[in-house]
Amino acid sequence: MRVLVLGIGNVMFADEGIGVHFVNLMTKNYKFTSSKNELTLMDGGTLALALTHIISEFDYLIVVDCISANGASVGDVYFFDFLNVPNFISWDGSAHEIEMLQTLHLMELAGDRPTTKILGIVPSRIESSNFSLSDEVIKASNILEKTLLDHLKELDFKCEKVANFTLNDTLDDYAKKGLK
Repeated sequence: MRVLVLGIGNVMFADEGIGVHFVNLMTKNYKFTSSKNELTLMDGGTLALALTHIISEFDYLIVVDCISANGASVGDVYFFDFLNVPNFISWDGSAHEIEMLQTLHLMELAGDRPTTKILGIVPSRIESSNFSLSDEVIKASNILEKTLLDHLKELDFKCEKVANFTLNDTLDDYAKKGLK
């Protein structure tokens, strides 16, 4: 089975970029192996619709993105199946080119959407031209990490920690792009 972990978000809008920063962090910090399955971690940025041809190549998709949830606190983490989205969850208020939710619905209509799970986090700040993440989202990234690793283990992946980079390290990478 081909598995894609896709980080979605706009890194120039503070917490909105957590999906991208988180996937980049996992890529730096872990080596994933499986005798049965193949794993790809990808920075999808804000290109949801433009990624359909890539997403359709996979059998299983885990989207890491910001979400809104009624009654939730900043930093709350939710993991759910795309076909069973809890009624208190939404993707409103993001800074994406086109919403990932809409892209997944379009792929479903075309028969191209793989089995899909959502790993979502409630953001604090969505501010333009701000590469930083809120303290609440940085702290909650530990829950994102544990949730993803536990699920990948259920999918027969071995997860070996090979480095100890932090989210702030990945933020620095983006903030320095174009300054060299």
